[in-house]
Amino acid sequence: MQSNATMEYDYSVVKLFMWTAVIFGIVGMTIGVLIASQLAFPDLNYLLGEYGTFSRLRPLHTNVVIYGFTLSGIWASFYYTAQRVLKVSISESGLLKALTKLHFLLYLVIATGMVVSLALGITASKEYAQMEWPLDALVVLTWVIFGINMFGLIGLRREKTLYISLWYYIAFFLGVAMLYLFNNMEVPTMFFSGGLGAWYHSVSMYAGTNDALVQWWWGHNAVAFVFTVPIIALIYYFLPKESGQAVYSYKLSLLSFWGLMFVYLWAGGHHLLWSTVPDWMQTMGSVFSVVLILPSWGSAINMLLTMKGEWNQLTENPLIKFMVLASTFYMLSTLEGPIQAVKSVNAIAHFTDWIPGHVHDGVLGWVAFMIFAALMHMAPRVFKREIYSKSLLESQFWIQTIGVVLYFTSMWIAGITQGMMWRAVDEYGNLVYSFIDTVSVLHPYYALRALGGLLYLIGMFMFAYNFFKTATAGKRLEQEPRYRSPMA
Repeated sequence: MQSNATMEYDYSVVKLFMWTAVIFGIVGMTIGVLIASQLAFPDLNYLLGEYGTFSRLRPLHTNVVIYGFTLSGIWASFYYTAQRVLKVSISESGLLKALTKLHFLLYLVIATGMVVSLALGITASKEYAQMEWPLDALVVLTWVIFGINMFGLIGLRREKTLYISLWYYIAFFLGVAMLYLFNNMEVPTMFFSGGLGAWYHSVSMYAGTNDALVQWWWGHNAVAFVFTVPIIALIYYFLPKESGQAVYSYKLSLLSFWGLMFVYLWAGGHHLLWSTVPDWMQTMGSVFSVVLILPSWGSAINMLLTMKGEWNQLTENPLIKFMVLASTFYMLSTLEGPIQAVKSVNAIAHFTDWIPGHVHDGVLGWVAFMIFAALMHMAPRVFKREIYSKSLLESQFWIQTIGVVLYFTSMWIAGITQGMMWRAVDEYGNLVYSFIDTVSVLHPYYALRALGGLLYLIGMFMFAYNFFKTATAGKRLEQEPRYRSPMA
């Protein structure tokens, strides 16, 4: 049997997804800073006519970050990790090699179509599911190809035991496949309305409360199975490999896995508290959200305890900094979410800026930090070059950390302020504040959020430059590093 040191892995598709992750990261976060600035300075809405308004750009921002930056990073990491933990190369199967290329090409078509259609205002108007039916059909085809590639590699494997990261990747595939299909059941209007409407337009097969339930069954689990499950797969591989430490507890990783799979699926109802959804379903969403703390913290604690006795690496290795802080943000985010799902707290938090504050401490602090660390761990091994600049990575880490903290603290304050002002009544039961009063008082917090986003974007550009220089001008490596990534 060949060892990892001698086996030649096929990184062609890994490189492609790594580059798209960097490009989509820049695009998605640039749009994010613009729309955050529009809330603080409304005149920015008129820079590009209808194409530059907040309402047009916001779905573009969320979709590019989720399905562009995040998915690209996940797939790059999967095709890299799977070959290594299964001890098999993609190039050993001509069919799999062709299908991985087809996977990337179809993904590029979907991503381009998504950007163009959303920029033109063509949308299905469902959160995290805005693409119209032709693109949805391509998504299903691409997902099937990804599944064939995944289980094809597993079928060819030389390593009998499936490492825990593979468990999470399989859950990522199955969870998204099931939920995406159910939520995107739609009827093309032109085919069922006597030729009326554009050929690409569709309406949901569900209506009213049923539509809301299915939407947030998917919406919350898009966070579960795109922002959480595969990112845990990343850290279970890259933290031990970068640090040289074994995972603290393999049993805890399996226990947390099954807990997460069972509990996360039923927490989506907390998005519909105080709505027309049956009360028992709202209560179920709240209860399962609170229980979700256990498997989430089980994973996070397992990650942090992996560094037990090796905390000195935090001061020496910026990639360890990114991964340890990512785990910490994961703990914060998975405590904050359940707190917001408690009905009495949600009465204040619902529809306020505290919600995007919660989302972004998870996305920017947990998801993006892990993808940055994974891409930079892979770079020396894929491009066979030393990381271009350690000092640039260090600077990126601190600038983006300050950016994240500014972002979510400003939104915490803004959100709680909103919730309290909306509920304030005088002795006669009349509202004390008008809606515009809350808008005016939040201006400084919106400006702080825009500043936090700008700092994070600066860090993204620093990362992109460092990544590009690593791939093209980094010092050549004679042999693959065993653990810690070499950096200048």
